[in-house]
Amino acid sequence: MSDSADSPVKGDGTSEEKRRRKAMLVRAGIYIFATHLFAGFVLLLFALGGRK
Repeated sequence: MSDSADSPVKGDGTSEEKRRRKAMLVRAGIYIFATHLFAGFVLLLFALGGRK
């Protein structure tokens, strides 16, 4: 007997890999955006703190 969980579908691995890659790219984009937002906030603090 052949169970569907035991027999891999040909395209299933690639779709799983594409889904994981997309999730990784989204996560990286969020991290990059948050890092730039934080850096901008720090620069704003320095600019406001440097005023006389």
